[in-house]
Amino acid sequence: MVSFGAGTALAAGPTPGSSQGGTPGPSAPAGLKISTELPSTIRVNNATHRTTFTATVANHGSRATGPVTLTVLGLGGMKITGVRGCAPLSSGKRPPVTNSGFGCAIPDLAPGQSRSYTVSATYDLAKTGKICLPVTEGKSDKVLWQQGPVPFGTTRPTPNAPDTPLLLGTDNVPAAPPSAGASPSPSTPPTTQPSTPPSSTPNSPGTPPELPKTGAGDGVLPLTAAGALLLLAGGAGVWWAHRGRRGAVRP
Repeated sequence: MVSFGAGTALAAGPTPGSSQGGTPGPSAPAGLKISTELPSTIRVNNATHRTTFTATVANHGSRATGPVTLTVLGLGGMKITGVRGCAPLSSGKRPPVTNSGFGCAIPDLAPGQSRSYTVSATYDLAKTGKICLPVTEGKSDKVLWQQGPVPFGTTRPTPNAPDTPLLLGTDNVPAAPPSAGASPSPSTPPTTQPSTPPSSTPNSPGTPPELPKTGAGDGVLPLTAAGALLLLAGGAGVWWAHRGRRGAVRP
């Protein structure tokens, strides 16, 4: 089991941002109104591919939350490299479609209180990238809130600028390579080209696998995770992850 760090700054109020792509968990108590927020815009350094931003979890309800866990997950071109005051999750303790993850244990949030975390990440601007913020009750598998997976991206790449601004809720459109023309090179056809044989796309022909936006849940995915993780996968919507007891971790 991962022991999550404390040592984060307690904010007087929510960091300005957006809860876009977020929804309460199906088992969240009626009197508990917890949510997360991400900045509406982040900037990625075009040379280092690094970015830093703030993720906030806030209690908008009328009673204290009690112990909760915030998990920060990276997907696709977005890799979380650090969350200040939180513990990294190994690949065996997070959903397999993610590339990185950190767990943040929060002892309690009083009504109107919030806690902000500095998130460091890298973003491969040649890909699409997403982030997911599930909040669970204590160390259980009861999901109180989930934001995402929600994309950061731009439809106007700026490869010659010092950095590229990425908007929350926008699928990234990579900059075309200098040698690219209006027509794709015959030697490197895109995977989404209609003429691509079905064998080259293992899921559905002509459509790469993609995570959906947050929506209503209708399934269970048996995953073992420290800090109780949440996963969106395929076209089935939200799949709530089960947290195994000690000794249930499979290789």
